[in-house]
Amino acid sequence: MNDQPVLNTPSVLSQIEKATQKIGFQMASDPLTGSLLRTLAASKPAGRFLELGTGTGMATAWLLDGMDKDSRLITIEQDAAVASIAREYLGHDRRLSICVEDAAASLLSLKPSSFDLIFADTWAGKYTHLEEALRLLKPAGLYVIDDMLPQPNWPQDHGPKVRALIAELENRRDLILTKMNWSTGIVIAAKIGA
Repeated sequence: MNDQPVLNTPSVLSQIEKATQKIGFQMASDPLTGSLLRTLAASKPAGRFLELGTGTGMATAWLLDGMDKDSRLITIEQDAAVASIAREYLGHDRRLSICVEDAAASLLSLKPSSFDLIFADTWAGKYTHLEEALRLLKPAGLYVIDDMLPQPNWPQDHGPKVRALIAELENRRDLILTKMNWSTGIVIAAKIGA
């Protein structure tokens, strides 16, 4: 069952995939991760979502596909050339704000307790500025990260960073955590308390 192809992909995904391959971008989100993000977004009607690391918009497309008409997504990408693909194929969606800026600076400027789901797919909000990202979650908000299983594009010294991040998340008292040995390695955490 877990090895079956993902069904009902967002209609724009094949165009984004082609554009992604054309520029040689190799950090796009896995379709299984995207499918999970779509399901999680659908569970938060009128939700406010934050994506850190837009890339070319692969995960962004999945999030939008799960969101209702009253939901809003802010996605942040530092690389303007990469983000231009997301802007080209997804920028028309009024529920979406694409910000080309440093995610670390953005995390410091956003209002605390304002997001129902954060997908952290870049360094800031994941390996750095974790506390700043988690303070943006509403109670019962979800924090989602991927690429926690070894990946072929990992730098040689990346494994210890992943293990340290997982240990830090496991030891927090304000999160309920599930680690999934699935897709590229997913961690989902729900924020508890007020």
